[in-house]
Amino acid sequence: MPGTNLTRDEAATRAALLDVTAYTVDLDLTSATQPEATTFVSTTTLEFTCREPGSVTFADLVAPAVREITLNGRTLDPATAYADSRIALDGLEETNTLVVTADCAYSNTGEGLHRFVDPADDKVYLYSQFEVPDARRVFTTFEQPDLKAVFTFNVTAPSHWVVVSNAATPEPAEAGDGASTWRFPATKRMSTYITAIVAGEYHGEFDTYEGKFGTIPLGHYCRQSLKEHMDTAELVKLTKQSFEWFEEQFDYPYPFGKYDQLYVPEYNAGAMENAGCVTLRDEYLPRSRQPRSFFEFRASVITHEMAHMWFGDLVTMKWWDDLWLNESFAEWACYWCEANATEFDDAWTGFANARKQTGYRADQLPSTHPIAADNVDLHAVEVNFDMITYAKGASVLKQLVAWVGIEPFLEGLRSYFKEWEYGNPEFKDLLATLEKSSGRELQGWAQEWLQTAGVNTLAPSFELDADGAYSAFAVSQTAHEDWPTLRRHRLGIGLYDEVDGRLVRRDYVEIDVEGASTEVPELVGVKQPALLLLNDEDHAYAKIRLDERSLATAIASLSTFEDSLPRALVWGAAWDMTRDGEMRTRDWADLVLANIGQETDAWAVTRIPASTALAVNFYSDPAHRPELKARWETGLRELLLAAEPGSDHQLTFARSYAGAAHSDAALGDLIGLLDGSFEVEGLAVDQDMRWALITALAKQGRFGDAEIDAELEVDKTISGKEQAAAARAAQPTAEAKAAAWDALLDPSTPNETSREIAFSIFRFGQEDVLEPYLEKFLAASETLVDSLGFHKASTILEYGFPRPLGSEATLGRLDEWLADSSAPKQAQRYVGEARAEIARALAAQQHDAR
Repeated sequence: MPGTNLTRDEAATRAALLDVTAYTVDLDLTSATQPEATTFVSTTTLEFTCREPGSVTFADLVAPAVREITLNGRTLDPATAYADSRIALDGLEETNTLVVTADCAYSNTGEGLHRFVDPADDKVYLYSQFEVPDARRVFTTFEQPDLKAVFTFNVTAPSHWVVVSNAATPEPAEAGDGASTWRFPATKRMSTYITAIVAGEYHGEFDTYEGKFGTIPLGHYCRQSLKEHMDTAELVKLTKQSFEWFEEQFDYPYPFGKYDQLYVPEYNAGAMENAGCVTLRDEYLPRSRQPRSFFEFRASVITHEMAHMWFGDLVTMKWWDDLWLNESFAEWACYWCEANATEFDDAWTGFANARKQTGYRADQLPSTHPIAADNVDLHAVEVNFDMITYAKGASVLKQLVAWVGIEPFLEGLRSYFKEWEYGNPEFKDLLATLEKSSGRELQGWAQEWLQTAGVNTLAPSFELDADGAYSAFAVSQTAHEDWPTLRRHRLGIGLYDEVDGRLVRRDYVEIDVEGASTEVPELVGVKQPALLLLNDEDHAYAKIRLDERSLATAIASLSTFEDSLPRALVWGAAWDMTRDGEMRTRDWADLVLANIGQETDAWAVTRIPASTALAVNFYSDPAHRPELKARWETGLRELLLAAEPGSDHQLTFARSYAGAAHSDAALGDLIGLLDGSFEVEGLAVDQDMRWALITALAKQGRFGDAEIDAELEVDKTISGKEQAAAARAAQPTAEAKAAAWDALLDPSTPNETSREIAFSIFRFGQEDVLEPYLEKFLAASETLVDSLGFHKASTILEYGFPRPLGSEATLGRLDEWLADSSAPKQAQRYVGEARAEIARALAAQQHDAR
């Protein structure tokens, strides 16, 4: 529908013409309890002014049916006024009132108003998700961020339900037939995409935060079947710590009165910053034991969304060109807050080990783009909303903070919030504020970092004298030929020696790197260390290389670093070298097996084994792959048995061992863990662990539908259904793959179930039954977006590609398809990314064969 693809020019024209005063939105959600509910009644009263009376414009609405439209008391015929998801408005007056009544659709894709029936107890839950352009699926809007207004929501729903929105929840009034109406007070002025409605039989728990600016009521909500898993005391502690930090640092009171956090099912994203009504994935309320990295990531999500209350909700971008700034800032701020205000004081190490790596990966794909992408329309926003937006953007802001200094940066932010409260500035306005507070010229910095794509590689270049000291030292900078920009970097250089069995930093130099080569005279005459680490302290966003001596030290002694952050940087450098075909996969595996057991960072412990599994199965030389797979399997078993009972290491190694198990002995271990005949002290074989073991056995053909069905009888939750679907998809049979593929293409498959199937269906080692799916995937990619919607289709396009079929022949076929396809941009993007990953893997395989 072209009418849903609002362009930047159309938005600018409408914003120049209109000011929006207020929305009153009446929603009747009583139909949601009906078994086959598909629609609800939405009535929007929209008040706005027009600078040029007599003009024409349009309002946005995506609805199966429009019942009635009136403009200033004049009836408009829906049959002619409503077309292509737009309502044509003509003859505008200076002051206008638009009233639209429509039948809007419940969603099962996490867009608009999502409806979920919990299989555990048949209770019904609704929640909204509006970013980027989906408020128009629930009420009539001017769907662009710079047309802010106040919103009054009146919601009629079953009387026993809970209803939550952006404003404080009122006492409901009886409406008859077992229904009540919640008439919310008007909100503060905000954009349509951060409004919210959450309704259903939610369980709620309440507290208050007493801060420097007053009292903030706090609410935490979840499904009834999850309430025993909602660790409210910990969630409240994190919330209060974050509020105290942000209010103190920003010196601006929280703007939206109360603060509710609602954990909702089948959520597409991690969370959403609806003003005062944050929605989060309810997978963050774990029913089984999870490692520290899980809780560290959950903390980052909670603090990320809270940061948005100021940066994004109070002050909002004018158009989606600056969406990167919203997300990059919140991403930087969440780790900054974690490191300073919570128990996760090593959050920046976790950032380096995990989140930042996703930015490096995205920036080396053919789909990379500038952080500040040119979002000419909503379709461009969808394509450019990725880990460049989040991880690279946060990394670059981290470098900006190092460049200007934290205090000038905060001084600029405080001025910015006060100057632009409830407004819609552009990035140039923030830049001007930061230039004033810091005295730094930032236009050039912004050009080279935000308007260009690609990641630089920094390497040491030196000569040694007869005594082993540096006689010359420089930092060389290179860039990929497709993205050749050389940038300025604030760079730390650490010199580490082995002292009493530990790697200890002897010296540290911080410099500004610029151009192809930067001399470092401070190191001339300095004795070469055992390990030289570029980007120590992790200020820069760049790949780094280790010299020959440093790499040898890392392989022998990586686990002996005194601090976790330099260890994370060495892990990252070695992984980059492996992916880039500069370090053999088998050497990477040896590095991991020798050092991961002593790793202290939670993210490294969980993330690095997962990366290694990919390397073993995809980056290794096929001729030696069976030997490497056996060594990986055996090494993980040894790590599992040697780990401290009940530790995160033990839990991660158990999961990794299950994923790697393929020999008869290892599969026997998995069966033994399930039936209790093989016990590992301290290892809890809880429900999630049972599904991991069952899926691993199904993948190897040891378990089938009977065993999966039996486990589902025990675990009749939505999580159980999703895990059962993943286990069935993992089976190495043509029948299992066909059923899973059909489910992926079926619009009725719930979005989270579809996600689990996409993760599970195409497994290494099953190439014989996967052969037909390259062509099936390419054919389906032409229509997936139209048939499934953007979010569900994107998940399948990104994760449902048959990567195990990667070969030179596959590259050739993908080149043909990319040259000829008229598929949507999203599909072409993900196929192009799959091609690049295959090419990278084939190059790594060649290097590993040496």
